[in-house]
Amino acid sequence: MAKTRRAAKKAGTKTAGAVKGGKGRYQFTLASLKDVPAGTGYSTSHGGVVEGERMLVGWIHKERGTGSRMHTHKNEQFNYVVRGTLVGSVNGKKVVAPAGTLIYIPANAPHTLVASPDDEDVIFIAIKDLSQGIIGRAVDGKMSGPHYE
Repeated sequence: MAKTRRAAKKAGTKTAGAVKGGKGRYQFTLASLKDVPAGTGYSTSHGGVVEGERMLVGWIHKERGTGSRMHTHKNEQFNYVVRGTLVGSVNGKKVVAPAGTLIYIPANAPHTLVASPDDEDVIFIAIKDLSQGIIGRAVDGKMSGPHYE
């Protein structure tokens, strides 16, 4: 974990492997960015991440039937589903989000989202403030791995 934090600090990002926007870099092909873990310890999420000064955007992939265990993070988040269907809950409310759906996750809200095993792999765009990087913390305190159907 310390090695990951050092790599992020060196790049000037809060997320290890993320690309830093600005200083002449203003346009990004999200699907072509370096693939980085986006839920280490509780989720199968991975993809490219761009960080600005106050926000981050991720092009995130979850294989069907996989996803996150219940977790939280201090940043609020929007997920726009591009492909597939995400199912789960946010703050105890059931979520079924097919392509074209926007999911809002308040800061510190317990949530879990899984790529439906009955649909294709999911691609979603994650947008978060930078009160922390893209990775949160499992609610049970155990960073023991992701959810599999």
